[in-house]
Amino acid sequence: MRPYILAETNWKDLKNREVELAVLPWGATEAHNYHLPYATDNYQIEAITAEAGRLAWEKKAKLVILPNIPFGVNTGQADIKLNINLNPSTQFQILSDIIQVLNRQGIFKLILLNGHGGNDFKPLLRELGLKYPDILLVTTNFYSILDKSQFFQEAGDHADEMETSLMLYLRSDLVMPLEEAGKGEEKKSKIKGIREGWVWSERKWSMVTADTGIGNPKKATEKKGKEFFNAVTAKISELFIDVDKVEINNRYG
Repeated sequence: MRPYILAETNWKDLKNREVELAVLPWGATEAHNYHLPYATDNYQIEAITAEAGRLAWEKKAKLVILPNIPFGVNTGQADIKLNINLNPSTQFQILSDIIQVLNRQGIFKLILLNGHGGNDFKPLLRELGLKYPDILLVTTNFYSILDKSQFFQEAGDHADEMETSLMLYLRSDLVMPLEEAGKGEEKKSKIKGIREGWVWSERKWSMVTADTGIGNPKKATEKKGKEFFNAVTAKISELFIDVDKVEINNRYG
């Protein structure tokens, strides 16, 4: 039993324990090129959250990690078979219900640790922060925390070298041989502002990529995945510890 993982602990252990911080991992269920499983985002975010939680727990952080939400926003991938979509309004309702529980039970800090690029929790947390002003709401995307170019040679953001390396480290039994993977080539928008990065429009996945990947995974290795995993979990554990210790009403200085 890992006592900081809610799914693994029990009422006898938890009922008299002080909990300062709840952590909610949130992934997705979607195609990841030809070589990675549909639950790639979930395997990654669950493992990263658990390891960061272990590191923080060993430094006396009073935290609990909630079960991962396995479905994310996949509105741009509606025609990709069995990519499961939760609309942002559905995510809002799920978050609202969870935060209501935490508020009722006196747990006033929540970190939402995101593992899927289609999820955007900032506007949801802005609105919920008005509804629950006593709760400190924090979110981050694990894949944006570090400079990925320090670990990986090929750029990308879906089933790419980074995700493939992580999965080779975490669940190599679910990774197909890399010679079976597509190249993850991305067609660029014909709209100049989108190409330059100062205009946004949702990507229509089946128009952008033939194999559902974006980024060449061919140079992925287990070693790269382990190095990135260790670095990113160490960084996230620092966040857990900081939020655990901070006084909500005295958090600026």
